[in-house]
Amino acid sequence: MKLTPSVLELDWTEVEGKITRFIKDYVEKAKANGIVLGLSGGIDSSTVAALSAKAIGGNKVLGLMLPEKETYNPKDMKHAKLVAEKFGLKTEAIDITPALEALQRTIPIFDAGDKLSKGNLKARMRMLYIYYHANKLNLIVCGSSDKSETMMGYFTKWGDAAADISPIMDLYKTQVKKLASHLGIPKEIVEKPPSPTLWPGQTAEEELGIKYETLDLILYGLEHFMKTEDIAEQLGLQKDLVEGVKERWLKMEHKRRMPLTTKLQYRTVGFDFRIPFTK
Repeated sequence: MKLTPSVLELDWTEVEGKITRFIKDYVEKAKANGIVLGLSGGIDSSTVAALSAKAIGGNKVLGLMLPEKETYNPKDMKHAKLVAEKFGLKTEAIDITPALEALQRTIPIFDAGDKLSKGNLKARMRMLYIYYHANKLNLIVCGSSDKSETMMGYFTKWGDAAADISPIMDLYKTQVKKLASHLGIPKEIVEKPPSPTLWPGQTAEEELGIKYETLDLILYGLEHFMKTEDIAEQLGLQKDLVEGVKERWLKMEHKRRMPLTTKLQYRTVGFDFRIPFTK
């Protein structure tokens, strides 16, 4: 197998059709009133918002914009509104700063200097707002995790990855960019450096230590059972870099699984006791 960008090319019209049918089918079977999602102004949430609107109509999609003062960026809000207008979404903007600060004050061991723990709290706070709207309005929570970040465990457990469905989770980040362009997402959003926006100045590629164009080809090779030395040789990379990506992918499996339990009975929920979703 030759690891070139062409291996990540797909028929984007076909991909759009498969994902929109999946979303529409799930919402109908759940007898839900529509979809709610966090609309950050980033490429992943913008793409999922567009797909949801195409699947069930923008009037049935609620995009929640959830800024807070530490990471507030007017450009992100502008981008979120651009997508909402283009695809006819319903939106609501809620400043989560008061709730976030109140929660921080109630945690006896809260440490403002612990950037990661503080950031994860922020991601989980956003999800509280999204799921409240889902419960109250009978909506399906639509996640926007992509395959690159899911494989690398680059998400907050029970935070931004918490969702009822995650329609683009089988697309690498560079593929999401191609799909976004196909859907007509504004170029300025497609080309913007991705960020979870958990602290000021945060960018995904800087934190991961690798460009998505390279990461995605490494992950594609690992997905297809290629040896790390073969991936490194083909991409002209140090073997240590490829092995580091593989190590992180395997180490983060706990973030991708439902809670484990002890196998005690005939069939175990979430393991060998799975049933189709119907209502």
